[in-house]
Amino acid sequence: MSRSYDRALTVFSPDGHLFQVEYALEAVKKGTCAVGVRGADVVVLGVEKKSILQLQDPRTVRKVVMLDDHICFAFAGLTADGRVLIDKARVECQSHRLTVEDPVTVEYITRHIAGIQQRYTQSGGVRPFGISTLIVGFDPYDTKPRLYQTEPSGIYSAWKANAIGRSSKTVREFLEKNHRDDLTREEAIKLTVKSLLEVVQTGAKNIEISVMESYGKITHLDLTQIEAIVAEIEREKEAEAERKRSRLAATAAGQAAMTQRAGDAGPSQ
Repeated sequence: MSRSYDRALTVFSPDGHLFQVEYALEAVKKGTCAVGVRGADVVVLGVEKKSILQLQDPRTVRKVVMLDDHICFAFAGLTADGRVLIDKARVECQSHRLTVEDPVTVEYITRHIAGIQQRYTQSGGVRPFGISTLIVGFDPYDTKPRLYQTEPSGIYSAWKANAIGRSSKTVREFLEKNHRDDLTREEAIKLTVKSLLEVVQTGAKNIEISVMESYGKITHLDLTQIEAIVAEIEREKEAEAERKRSRLAATAAGQAAMTQRAGDAGPSQ
C-alpha cells in the first residue's frame, strides 16, 4: 500500500508528503551547480558547465539564458525541462509587453514561473518540473538588483545570494560566510567564482559567468577573463597559506624558546 504514494502525484502520503515533488528536488541536486550573488548595484549569475565533447558545438550548450532584455535565468536539473519552462516564460514576457505596454518586473515573471511549476504538482497525467531556477535582473525604472529562486514545488523567494544544484548546501554555507550587501562589481564576480570553485575541480573552463549591471546591460565573461580571476584567487589562497605557515612557525619557535628557557632555569634552582 505504501508504494502507491510514490507513483500517484496527486495523492498525499499519510505523513503529508508528495513524493514525486521530493523526487524532483533530488533531480535538482544531481544537476550542475548554479550561483547567484547580488551586490550593491550589480547581480552576478555563475554556473558550472559540463565538459563539452570534442565534436560538440559549445554554443548550443548554455545554462544561462535571457528571458527578456533585463531578466537573466539559470537553472539546475533536467535541461529539457528547463528549455520548456524558458519558452513559456519568454512568451509571457512578450505577452505582457503587448498587453500592458511595459516590460515585466523580475518578481512578476518569477511568480509566473513558480505558478507553472506549482500547477504541475497537482494535476493528473503530468509530473513536476525537475528543475530549480535562479532569476536575476532589474525592474523597469529601478536601480536595485533582484535575485529570486523557484523550486519544483512552486515556492519562490528573494535572496541576497544563493546556490542550487550539486553541492548547493556547501556553496550556500560559503556564501553565508563571505557575502556582504555592499559588494562592488569585481567583488561580486570574485565571490561567485570562488563559490563555484568549491565544487568545480576543473577550473575556469567549466565556469560560465554573466554580470548584469543595470536595466538591459548584461556582460558574459569570456574564458580569458574567468581564467584571470581564477589565477588571482589562487594567488590569494597561496598568500594566505604562506601567512598561516609563517604564523604556525612563529608560534612553534616561541613555544620552543619558552621550553628552552624553562629547561635552562630548572638546574640552577
